[in-house]
Amino acid sequence: MLKELVDFMARALVDNPDKVRVSEVGGEQTSVIELRVAKEDLGKVIGKQGRTARAMRTILSAASTKIRKRAVLEIIE
Repeated sequence: MLKELVDFMARALVDNPDKVRVSEVGGEQTSVIELRVAKEDLGKVIGKQGRTARAMRTILSAASTKIRKRAVLEIIE
């Protein structure tokens, strides 16, 4: 569920939605969600002063709290 949420948000932001790759490394309590986008779309996902990335992490945190898990978003170049 969290992986699909990040995928949806990232595809809505970028110019090349077909190059968005999301993978999840899950543990018992914590999931690490890795987001990869095209190099030219990296700035759109991060945003000015990291505001867009922070907003995505906040939404992810709220969704993960609802299912009683912890999630961390990693944006990989």
